[in-house]
Amino acid sequence: MQSVECTINQILNTRKFILDLVKDLTIGQLNKIPNRFNNNIIWNIAHLTAAQQNLCYVRSGLTVNVADEYVLPFLSGTKPEKYFDELEIESIYNNLLDSLEQFKTDYINGLFLEFEPWDKRYGMKLKTIEDAINFIPFHEGMHIGYIMALKKLV
Repeated sequence: MQSVECTINQILNTRKFILDLVKDLTIGQLNKIPNRFNNNIIWNIAHLTAAQQNLCYVRSGLTVNVADEYVLPFLSGTKPEKYFDELEIESIYNNLLDSLEQFKTDYINGLFLEFEPWDKRYGMKLKTIEDAINFIPFHEGMHIGYIMALKKLV
C-alpha cells in the first residue's frame, strides 16, 4: 500500500503544479477554445477529476465523491458546453484537490473491493484499482501537455 500512497501523493503534486501553471490566466483565457481545438483549459482541468472518479469509483461499483455536474460533462468524448464563471472555476479547482484527498482516504480505508477491468486505448490493461491508480499519472501528464499547448494559444 505504501507505493500506492506515494503514487496518489505524486498525482496530488501534479495537480498542484497544474493549478500553479494556470493561476495567472483570466476566466476568458480558461474558457477560450482555440481554432482546431475542441476543448479548453478549464475543461481539461475538470476532466482530470471526472476521469479519476470514473476510473476509480465507478469501475469499482462505488458512488463518485463529487457532484455529477463535475463528472458527466467532463468525461472522455465530451466538450465544453458552456462558459464557466469564477465560482464554477473555483469549484473545479477545489474538486481537483479535495476529491483526490478523499480518494486517498477511501483507498486507505479499503473501500475499493471490486474493479471492472478496462482495456485502455493506449494499450494498457487495467485489471485492479492499483492498475488504475498507476495509470492516472500517465493520463494527467498527457493533459498537462494539452493545457500547456492551449495556454500558448490563449
